[in-house]
This record gives sequence, structure tokens and C-alpha cells, in this order.
Amino acid sequence: MDAATANRHRGDDLDDDFVPDDLVALSDEDNAQPADADDIAGLLSAEEASEGDGEPSRASNAASEKKRKRREKEKERKLKKRKIAEATEPVGAPSVAAQPPVLLADYVTSMQAKAFSKMSDIELADIQIPESSIVDTTMWSDSRNLDQLAEFITAILPTLRTRLAQNPKSKGAPTLIFVAGAALRVADATRVLKDKRLRGEKGGEVAKLFAKHFKLEEHVAYLKRTKVGAAVGTPGRLGKLLENGALSTSALTHIILDVSHRDAKQRCVLDIPETRDEIFKTVLGAPKVLEGLKQGRIQLVLL
Repeated sequence: MDAATANRHRGDDLDDDFVPDDLVALSDEDNAQPADADDIAGLLSAEEASEGDGEPSRASNAASEKKRKRREKEKERKLKKRKIAEATEPVGAPSVAAQPPVLLADYVTSMQAKAFSKMSDIELADIQIPESSIVDTTMWSDSRNLDQLAEFITAILPTLRTRLAQNPKSKGAPTLIFVAGAALRVADATRVLKDKRLRGEKGGEVAKLFAKHFKLEEHVAYLKRTKVGAAVGTPGRLGKLLENGALSTSALTHIILDVSHRDAKQRCVLDIPETRDEIFKTVLGAPKVLEGLKQGRIQLVLL
């Protein structure tokens, strides 16, 4: 057997199970190759070629396996994190407003009792909002955010939809009062209620009523000169305007409570003591509003 043949045989032996160690790799980088460097270089070239053909070496397999495991662990970590987030995310939880009227009546009564904590059961019964005046919205299965408000009104409150598109007869007398917990939410709801799908071409103005940036006198003057189809506001400002008569209830048919929206502390408008008290004492508790609710002329809607 000549030297060339022997060298080829040695190369074949290495090709079966050769895995270059650090020393070989280092020697290759420094170009300090031993006497059989040509054979080793050939083997390395063959391995690189085989990798290009989709047949990685054991070393490459080991590295790929490590990368795969790392990717799987990272994927599992992200999945676990997402599941935890979903489990604690209140947005995904059903809204209290999605309950049938009989349960909503109990809910509203319990919140009312918190607002009037010093009243007796007999006194509370006298101001209780009847179940018959609470709109059944259980047919609505989509989200209850403002993006869907126009569709919600069209599907669940067709009478309100018709009235919003009509030209109001009197100034400062809306057919709808929308109660939101904060000025920013009022501004957002106002923009939605100005949608042509609700107002059409003849609908009244949509009043934006909150204390920030606006004096009470400014709102009084605005309502005296404006035909309003919907009034959107915070409980405090709405209550004051109902009290002084600037906001009339003569055309009022619906009051929407924005209970599905939650603030940064995950509280709805009835969870916050201040806004809850104002809603029950100055808005729903306003004499003409409460009378309308008891008589069924005004409907309460929990969004």
C-alpha cells in the first residue's frame, strides 16, 4: 500500500466519527497544521459541504439541539406569561352589564344601598329602581366598549336610535343621558354619539358636560341655546345641571351607565365611592329622573 492510499484510508477512518476538538480548531485558525493537515482540512471541507447539503455533523446537531431547546423554553416562558396575563386580565371577564334585568336590579340596588348607607330598608325601597325600567341587553354578545356603541344602540335600543336621528323639539332636553366616570371618557363617548349612523342628518347636538375646562355657567348658557339629542357627562356636572333645571328631562327616554369601562385600578363607575354617590344622589336620584324611572318613561341601560 503506497503513502497516498494510506492517507486516503486514514481519511476514511476519520470521516466516520470524527469530531474536531478545540485543539484542532485552534490549529486550523492559526494555520499551524501537522503533517497530515491536508487530510484534516479535507475532512473539514467535506463536513462543511455536507452541512450545506442538509446533513450537519454531530457537533452541528448538538448545537442545533441546544438552540431548539432554548427556543422551546423561551416559547414556553412566553406562553406561560401570556396565560397568567389572560387569567388576570379583567377585559376578558364578562361585564356585570351582561346579566339579565332581574340580576341587574339586585346589583343596582346593592350599589344604591352603599350610596345611601344610613337609610333603612324601608327608605331604600322607596327610591329603588324597578326591574321593569332596566333594559334587557343579554342579546348583545359583542364587546361593550365605545367602538361598538353605535352598533349596540342600533341593535338593542332601536327606539333610542330613531329618536337620536330626529330633530329635538326643545332646547337643553336630550333623549339620552350618557353617564361616564371621567372627562376623557366623556370626550370619547361624545365622539361616538356624533356618528352619522346615530344622528343622521337631522339629529340634535351631543353635549359634552364635565367640569374640567368648563364653568357651570358656560354649560347652562350652552343648553339654553342648543337643541341637544344626547348629553354625555360626568355624574357631578350632570347632577348640577339637572338640579338647576338647565338639563331638562322632558324628552328623556334613556340613561346609559358606562359600567363596563374600568379605570387603571380596575374600578367601574359604580365601584368608586365618589362617582357612585353622585350617580344615585344627583343623577338617578334627581326627583324628575327617579319619577320617570318609576313610571317607566325613562329606561336605565347598563353598557
